[in-house]
Amino acid sequence: MKHWDTVAVVGVGLIGGSIGLALRRRGLVRRVVGIGRNETRLRKAAELGAITEATESIAAGVSGANLVVICTPVERIVGDALSAAEAARPDTLITDVGSTKLQIVTTLEDRMRASNERGVFFVGSHPMAGSERSGVEYSQADLFEDRVTIVTPTGMTLPEHGRAITDFWESLGSQVLVRSPEDHDRAVAEVSHLPHLVASALAAAIAPDDRMLAGGGWRDTTRVASGDVELWRQILSDNQRYVLKSLDNFEKVLATFRRALENADQNALVELLTTGKQNRDAVGS
Repeated sequence: MKHWDTVAVVGVGLIGGSIGLALRRRGLVRRVVGIGRNETRLRKAAELGAITEATESIAAGVSGANLVVICTPVERIVGDALSAAEAARPDTLITDVGSTKLQIVTTLEDRMRASNERGVFFVGSHPMAGSERSGVEYSQADLFEDRVTIVTPTGMTLPEHGRAITDFWESLGSQVLVRSPEDHDRAVAEVSHLPHLVASALAAAIAPDDRMLAGGGWRDTTRVASGDVELWRQILSDNQRYVLKSLDNFEKVLATFRRALENADQNALVELLTTGKQNRDAVGS
């Protein structure tokens, strides 16, 4: 396992707090500097042991870091990464945890040329872990164990930098997959962004008077609809192209279900339900 002297975490919520807890519990770091806008939340992160020190200044927080992890909402990642790059010392690596990658990575590679000359580089990543709950108080030291993290190097990424970010996530217990930013956004639209959209639509469609009847099936299917609304607005908007493509495919499948019901086609219903069951069973619990 690679050990880091100082890791700076910009945005100490559920994911940022869990990174700090995991690093400290595994003895992988000497200092975890939490950077945020809210003094109360930073104090809470320190009380929970997620960080060793806190600051509201990105420049001050990253000045001594070997690694900077940007854990802020999608629309803030580029700006926060650029601020970190301006203040970071040479040989600092910057990564993020954003649920979208193509626009973030493309923009940062275009705008970080001066930082690259100083030896400060960005490699995108996305841990497929989290919860509908938000806030550092829900952080877990084992959040990333046996979960997939996608690392998204490009043709401009030096191999040693991609390897370092891969090692970082593996040291927290993740299984790392390497994908291009575009392939990441396409795949995650199918397995994460579309399911959230559908869960929200299903939750929105229920009549208020019927909510008291909702059982385990409805609750399980709509659980993610309880996620932070502003966070998900940003994710769906940023990955609009691939979410729409996934939605097109979903609408075709849904239309096939509708035709089977309208035509009382029992064979078609069985085939559709069987395909859904096989795909779900293949994933496991």
